[in-house]
Amino acid sequence: MTIRFWPNRRLKYGALLLVALMLQWLLIALPGLSTERLFVNFGAVEYSVSVANLETFARTGELPYELRSLGRFLSAEQLEQLRNGLTVSADIDVVTVSQFLYSAQGEATLRLLGELVQTAARQNGALAIRAALILAAADGEGQFNALNILNHFPTQGARVDLQRLSTVARTVITELNETEAAVTQIQQQAALDLASAGETGTTAVSLLQPGPERWQMQSLDQLTLPTDLYLPAGQNAPLIVISHGLGGNRTTFAYLAEHLASYGFAVAVVEHPGSSAAQLEALLTGEADNVIEPEEMMRRPLAIQTLLDELATVAQAPTIGEHVNLQQVGVLGQSLGGYTTLALAGATVQSTALEPVCPVRTSSPLNLSLLLQCAVLELPPPLPPLADQRIQAAIAINPLDSAVFGSVGMANIAVPTMVVSGSADTVTPALAEQIRPFTWLESAERYLLMMENGTHFSTIYEPDPSAAAIPVPAQIIGPAPEAAQRYIKAMSVAFFKTYLAREDTYRAYLHQAAVQPLSNPALPLSLVQEFTLEN
Repeated sequence: MTIRFWPNRRLKYGALLLVALMLQWLLIALPGLSTERLFVNFGAVEYSVSVANLETFARTGELPYELRSLGRFLSAEQLEQLRNGLTVSADIDVVTVSQFLYSAQGEATLRLLGELVQTAARQNGALAIRAALILAAADGEGQFNALNILNHFPTQGARVDLQRLSTVARTVITELNETEAAVTQIQQQAALDLASAGETGTTAVSLLQPGPERWQMQSLDQLTLPTDLYLPAGQNAPLIVISHGLGGNRTTFAYLAEHLASYGFAVAVVEHPGSSAAQLEALLTGEADNVIEPEEMMRRPLAIQTLLDELATVAQAPTIGEHVNLQQVGVLGQSLGGYTTLALAGATVQSTALEPVCPVRTSSPLNLSLLLQCAVLELPPPLPPLADQRIQAAIAINPLDSAVFGSVGMANIAVPTMVVSGSADTVTPALAEQIRPFTWLESAERYLLMMENGTHFSTIYEPDPSAAAIPVPAQIIGPAPEAAQRYIKAMSVAFFKTYLAREDTYRAYLHQAAVQPLSNPALPLSLVQEFTLEN
């Protein structure tokens, strides 16, 4: 296998961060203070290292004699990054840690880690890792770090399986390289499209300004899904339903709803109780047992089907009915909402695509979204149909879909579809969950919008980040989230005007020539319709 350096500095930083996180997880398995050495296994070969020496290096930056060989393999900068990785602390409380680790998704994560970090008796280290994490979090005072977790590991010894770790590392490097290669292909295709277009004089920048329509918002909390309905002043407006991701709510994409309403769309921003911010808060307070229940994977699209039925009844009121056209419906969602969007648009669940990757193993360390996708296998057959014939256009942002739908399920989407991806997404990885699934779409009207350096959180607006159930650090949100939100505002207007309102003059905005002026250097933007992976 060829390992190469990444010219993209953001991607390189992401890879280094991932390696640092892996090292921290390894140190979780270090024995407690009564144990002097950590045992590292590679097949039949075993090597031990002094815990005291590791702590000395982490605290002082000096390499004891036993660790000086590290200096021959790592640069001074890399050694400093490793040292910081051992001592950096997270501000997280014991309730948050324990509630997640006792959920089904938390236990699955622990089992994955336990394959790499075993007890002295060579058993899966999941239970010991959980105990160490909870005890370290209980210490408080911002000391939830690798060294403190080390000091709370409850067994007298631990073994790190380097053979398995090396397999994971190779998978990580391969997937990062393949993702970068795919993003480069997309950019090259977009550049070819730009060159062939010539001077068009059309720029999507103009779509960033609010539209001419006045609008008002009504909260409809009596419906199956609590809904904020944005109503333009005009008549017979096409309807767009917005579905948030895990841990979101009706404020997550309020900025987009306001913008779309100003362009004459009615917008229903829903809240999914089983996967909202309130659900995460319930998990952290002990009122819920899991991040989401498996049934939520079906409940989300089915609830939107019911919502559309209910809106037909609500629309009998003159103050609403004259403003909404329920025969022209589009849907937009992010993350788990992206999955919801694709299901409503016609993607079908394929158990045969799920079975080879479930349960999730360490051979796929970059794609933890599979933990949610695999939950579908816990549901009894037959599964209900999730598509809704009223949906005429769909935008899926950072969706999770690779295994739950697979190539067969994605090919069943017949409506115009836009998939939005960020190359630095570590929650629903770009190559696995957006780029490759995009190539499975068979609709002639399909678009892939790629944000280089974009993360899973780039397009989400959080009015008060400190009030979130689990605040997302700025480093995880990534660069220029305001630019990402601008992209979504402009491109959703262009897409839904073309395929939902059927105003063909907006089709010119769905081209790289129109998109290029929008692009921020920190978050380069590419739009393609035709794209084939080279590998």
